[in-house]
Amino acid sequence: MKSRVFLGLAATLLVACSGHSAPADAQSQDQPAALVPPTSASDFTASQLDQVIAGDWRAVDHKARDVYRHPKATLQFFGIRPDLTVIEITPGGGWYTEILAPLLKNNGHYIAAAAKPSAEGEASRDLNGLKAKFAADPAHYGKAQLVEFDPKAPSFGAPGSADMVLTFRNVHNWVEADTAPAMFKAFFTVLRPGGVLGVEDHRAADNASLESVKSSGYLPTNVVIKLATDAGFRLQESSEINANPKDTKDYPKGVWTLPPTLTLGDQDRAKYLAIGESDRMTLRFVKPDAPTSASSAH
Repeated sequence: MKSRVFLGLAATLLVACSGHSAPADAQSQDQPAALVPPTSASDFTASQLDQVIAGDWRAVDHKARDVYRHPKATLQFFGIRPDLTVIEITPGGGWYTEILAPLLKNNGHYIAAAAKPSAEGEASRDLNGLKAKFAADPAHYGKAQLVEFDPKAPSFGAPGSADMVLTFRNVHNWVEADTAPAMFKAFFTVLRPGGVLGVEDHRAADNASLESVKSSGYLPTNVVIKLATDAGFRLQESSEINANPKDTKDYPKGVWTLPPTLTLGDQDRAKYLAIGESDRMTLRFVKPDAPTSASSAH
């Protein structure tokens, strides 16, 4: 049903745009060319992404990080569409929320899943920040939903209720807290068959062991793939969209030495700014379709 709705939206836009264009022989050569409407679902999505990424509601410091985070290319790689139900896991201060919630507002559904407040209060600050963001700008976040989960026994909604689960730079925290297997199993449960899990995280050196980098913020790619496949997912594709060959991954304070955190303050600040944000893996997993009754009978 959602795919039909989405194609209908694209077709409506196509007809609306073409309906206002004058015949070619009636246009002066000095007049600007008529607006070319999107001719496919992917073109429609790209147009919508351009609009929300350029949105004036996005924080200025968030926009400044687009050069490192490549939001349009990353979301297109994951297969985003404006008519999907998307759950973003642990969105932090809402960097991707500012893009995803407005994109999905009219025809899809954005759900931000934040951990219940911890003793340290970090999750509580994130949770309160998202609540304030949603309340302050109903024009862009009025239909966004916020759910809380217990990291030790996570649940993100009814089984099969989501089209896509996305998480950005969070898996290393779950690995360190030993909650990662439960998180990935919960992602698998909430996704419909054929649904997509998109993961981006700080990538360790190829020869690094988990124990050697566990507290650095970096993770070996094979560790993340195993977490997902153990939960039932299939790796569909990986991308170098968020690669950074300047990242040597050997810093005094781990990945937090680099921007945007810059834990060392003014010490070697210019050096770390020149490196930029971390080298990151970008992985797309899919929940396999359920076997048919005929195939399962054999």
